[in-house]
Amino acid sequence: SQRSVPLRQRQEVQEVPRSGRFVMSLPSADEIYTYFERLSNWGRWGDDDARGTLNYVTPEVTLAAAQEIRVGRSFSCAWDETTQRQEGAHFGTPQRSMLNHGQGLGDADRVVPPHRRTDERGFGASEFFGLVFHGLNITHIDALSHIFWDRKMYNGYPAEWVTSQLGATRLAITDIKEGITTRGVLLDLPRAKGVDWLEPGTPVTPEDLEQAEAAQELRVRSGDVVFLRTGYGRYRHEHGPGKTTRGQPGWHASSLPWIHEREVAVIGCDTGQDVTPSGYHAEGLNLPVHSIGISAMGLWLVDNLDLEALAATASELERWSFFLSLQPLRIEGGTGSPLNPIALF
Repeated sequence: SQRSVPLRQRQEVQEVPRSGRFVMSLPSADEIYTYFERLSNWGRWGDDDARGTLNYVTPEVTLAAAQEIRVGRSFSCAWDETTQRQEGAHFGTPQRSMLNHGQGLGDADRVVPPHRRTDERGFGASEFFGLVFHGLNITHIDALSHIFWDRKMYNGYPAEWVTSQLGATRLAITDIKEGITTRGVLLDLPRAKGVDWLEPGTPVTPEDLEQAEAAQELRVRSGDVVFLRTGYGRYRHEHGPGKTTRGQPGWHASSLPWIHEREVAVIGCDTGQDVTPSGYHAEGLNLPVHSIGISAMGLWLVDNLDLEALAATASELERWSFFLSLQPLRIEGGTGSPLNPIALF
């Protein structure tokens, strides 16, 4: 077993309030723990597999996705990367250090590097830019080396193979250096429920996903990337990043069997992905969608999307599927990468 928490007696299901009334029940922690084995893709595509659920994105799937481009309009689904301090920057704020700049170019007494002359008419700017992309602000994709469970990565690779010097020696982001090109689907939960945004801590369940599918008259299919809009992007545009202590809406762990059954290649969200609090904190599952999705399923995750422009255009066109291009940086040993997802209608 991959469990690290002793098996308890099956608990009563959690009743989750929605708008002041109890309308649904969620599985117990014991049932969620069974997902590590029930939903595991270890060995499914071979003992050396490093692509996980991207194996669903076949050449035929990509060719079919190209048919989604009909009006030639493209949209970025990323936030700007800023050096301004924001709520949720758990590992520090991105840093810029200018190596060359335009200030003082008119100063006759300025000191220039040995390889430059003070009378040069041409000059330029250059900089160092450093950031920690894992967290709750920067749009990024998680590599399959990002999460360990019981000292194992996806497909049984030892966690120790992510080293302090070399980074991820297996399951690095460079395993998908060709990028991901497939059909994207936007499931717009606030639209389906008639609200501006989901409140912090609101879990998105399979019932919610199918409600959005029905409202949008589509069905998620094998090889799709599913972007989940909770409306947090709208809140962030209007009010700035929310207090992380209040939690965030997002995927509930009970959605993982649905994702597995539909053969989804990648999931994304306009929050950090998992609903927080998860509801299973006391049982050692703070981020079950990350833990089970990445380490057991080999599921690729895109965190912290800005889906507002995409959602507005999807509503205008009454089309909720599109061609999607995800092109991570080729960071040797990287456990993920900043990302600028491009959707094309």
